[in-house]
Amino acid sequence: MKKSLLFILPAMVLATSCVDTLDDYNIDPKRPLSGQVPGTTLVSSAERSLVRTLVSSSVNLNPFRLYTQYWAETTYFDESIYDIKTRNINGGFWTALYRDVLRDLQEARTIINANTDPTFDPKVKANQLASIEVLEVYAWATLVDTFGDVPYSEALDFTKAPKYDDDMVIYNDLITRLDRAIGQFDVASEGLGSADLIYGGNVKEFVKFANSLKLRLALTIADKDQAKAKTLAEAAAKAALISSNEENAAIEFQSSNPNTNPLFEDLVQSGRNDFVGTSVFIDKLNMLNDPRVDNYFKARGGVYKGGVYGTSNNYASFSAPGAAQESATHPGVLLSYSQVEFLLAEAVERGFAVGGTAKSHYDNAVTASIQEWGGTTAEATAYLAQPTVNYLTATGDYREKIGTQKWIALYDQPVDSYREYRRLDYPKLTKPAGALSNLPNRFPYPVVEQNLNAANNSAAAAAIGGDNVDTKIFWDVR
Repeated sequence: MKKSLLFILPAMVLATSCVDTLDDYNIDPKRPLSGQVPGTTLVSSAERSLVRTLVSSSVNLNPFRLYTQYWAETTYFDESIYDIKTRNINGGFWTALYRDVLRDLQEARTIINANTDPTFDPKVKANQLASIEVLEVYAWATLVDTFGDVPYSEALDFTKAPKYDDDMVIYNDLITRLDRAIGQFDVASEGLGSADLIYGGNVKEFVKFANSLKLRLALTIADKDQAKAKTLAEAAAKAALISSNEENAAIEFQSSNPNTNPLFEDLVQSGRNDFVGTSVFIDKLNMLNDPRVDNYFKARGGVYKGGVYGTSNNYASFSAPGAAQESATHPGVLLSYSQVEFLLAEAVERGFAVGGTAKSHYDNAVTASIQEWGGTTAEATAYLAQPTVNYLTATGDYREKIGTQKWIALYDQPVDSYREYRRLDYPKLTKPAGALSNLPNRFPYPVVEQNLNAANNSAAAAAIGGDNVDTKIFWDVR
């Protein structure tokens, strides 16, 4: 280190005769000047941040594996009893989406729009902008699904304190934007190229992702606006949707830092043993003879055993998350083929003309999930043949049948699982004995908003009926 300083200091002294002011020293050589960052690079950054945020198990950011009672905690269990404020979890999630995802996407759009290079193919430009729009719709919908009313129309403008927009109004606008983006794609032209970490620049696959997202938004609002949901779902089903596990909207993480799966970082690299499966989830898997149990968890003494949700658990006594989630390269999924098939099954039950039967789509969804986790078609067939799983004989109405199996399939997509649990009202989860509140219907607004955007934040809290965890998102009407 001393030798390095000796080499650097003379260089700095010699340089003094070549500059006019000390400002010339105030330049970070590793930080690109304004206008030098390619817009597509910012899209890569946004995709990476989005996926990492949604699949993380960090208790400072994403507690949704706990809320949907997949996992219990070991030493500390504050998050399992819904202590949101101590670690500012809601603030972490809010900031990650606004600053690290939406802000990057906004800047990417600005740079790409400003590119007047005559060699820049207008169709490629249109595909890049449409891709950005799809990702923005996904991120905005996630914010609404988690908080309700949020800053939207005036957001990301640092010259003003933004107002909060009504959550249903935001959703309606997102649907309009998504439709516009889908119509803007030209699958015969290139798009983001290698900057697209999800599909590697395959525009055709990105369009399937967009249509599948449209289907998801349609079913999300179905209890609130059945007619609009029907129109949207039927239009999406006529288009190309994600139709195999190979087409999942996902990022394949790398084996070395800083691009490993955050689950690997939390479960392995940290050296900590913070999580085990819950008895709520593992008992259900065992009862149904679910072939995914050995992929989802590790056996303890030759059996799969869950801990008690909402209290501390001895790590060595219960089944910990499985080897797949401990892999640095484990994919992070935004939207899966299994999800699409479950949505189609529900659409059929609602009387939407999307083709197929509820059973055929349900079977496809369950099979896709089992195969996604390394299971075989034979395992899926045997599983679906059980009276407790078979769509024609399983207990309950379509909400219970689909909701239960969707909960199992979305094990590794906790933010989606949290939305679907609230929307379908299955499975029936109960709060632990020591809970600080009911199981949250939403995150309350971050403290920073209360401090720096007080007037608009207060107005938003009043508009939604109170800034608390019992207030429901507009689509949650049951």
